[in-house]
Amino acid sequence: MAAGDSALTVCSDALLLLGARPITSFNEGTDAANLCDRLYPGIKKSTLQGYHWGFSYKKAQLARTINTPVNQYKYEYVLPSDRLGSITRVYNSTSVGAGTVTDWEIQGDKLLTNYEQVVVNYQFLVDESAMPAYFIQLLKYMMAWHLSEPITDQVAKTQYWQSIAVGSPGENNRGGYFRTAAGIDGQGNPTQAFEDFSLIDVRF
Repeated sequence: MAAGDSALTVCSDALLLLGARPITSFNEGTDAANLCDRLYPGIKKSTLQGYHWGFSYKKAQLARTINTPVNQYKYEYVLPSDRLGSITRVYNSTSVGAGTVTDWEIQGDKLLTNYEQVVVNYQFLVDESAMPAYFIQLLKYMMAWHLSEPITDQVAKTQYWQSIAVGSPGENNRGGYFRTAAGIDGQGNPTQAFEDFSLIDVRF
């Protein structure tokens, strides 16, 4: 993990990449601090949600509410408060080797299903201190890209840092260092295979 990293160090290093002075606080009153304070939270969230980063997922058993859905499903469960993006898998058991299920639906901050027990894999908002070094570096490049025009007033620098962070427009924001970081992240996660595919079940 990238020990000692924080939102402040990410933003300060991005400013250094642009040839600007680092900030000491988001509340110091400078234009750079105000820009970082406003832009960083959204860029962090969108960068996390832009890929299934292995370090940004965890499991949780959901708590059932006392409410009963109007129709279709029997039970309503509260989704984790720190959920950032998608629910990738749902299980109806806490047992070792439990398989995934597909009979569920998300409405707002609730998950509806007929299962009496629910465990989910979900993406959450990771603290910088728990992020791996490759993702911290990606965040610095992402911030340099988004700060470059307001800080330097040079469109050419914006285009340069965009290419460093995510590659050319033709790469759909999946090139540049983003691709490198995704490749490193993928080395620690096995290729996911279908666990349940009804068309195959019917055929055989």
